[in-house]
Amino acid sequence: MTPPDDEGLPAAMTGRASPAKAAVGDKPVFAYIASLPQPQRSIAERVDALAAVTLPALQRSVKWGMAWYGVGDGWCFSCGGFAGHVKPTFGRGTALTPVPPVAPIRMGKDSRGVEFASPDELDERQLASWMRQAAALPGFGKR
Repeated sequence: MTPPDDEGLPAAMTGRASPAKAAVGDKPVFAYIASLPQPQRSIAERVDALAAVTLPALQRSVKWGMAWYGVGDGWCFSCGGFAGHVKPTFGRGTALTPVPPVAPIRMGKDSRGVEFASPDELDERQLASWMRQAAALPGFGKR
């Protein structure tokens, strides 16, 4: 089996640092999402739209080549596009019920996430529940 062809993918999707510059606000996040190829773009757009309706006073930012979402004094979760999938990651994911299934590499021992390879895999009810739970916890990181 030959490895996937990573040419043409944004750098963050291949495991290298993303060219997306750190910036606070909706506009940089929307630009980051628009830079993703399909189907990752469609998945990230749905995650972003769900966050907007689920989390009052939502704040967005681009950090470390991914979209970050928060309320209050810290971040609730990040959402990054990678080769083959999009991964929302909750910084305090081990405190969520049920615990999201994926333990991301280099994101901290309490981080957990979920990977979506197609928009059809997105369970909006469960993802919204995790978003609400994460927003009720102390935020992780500082904004």
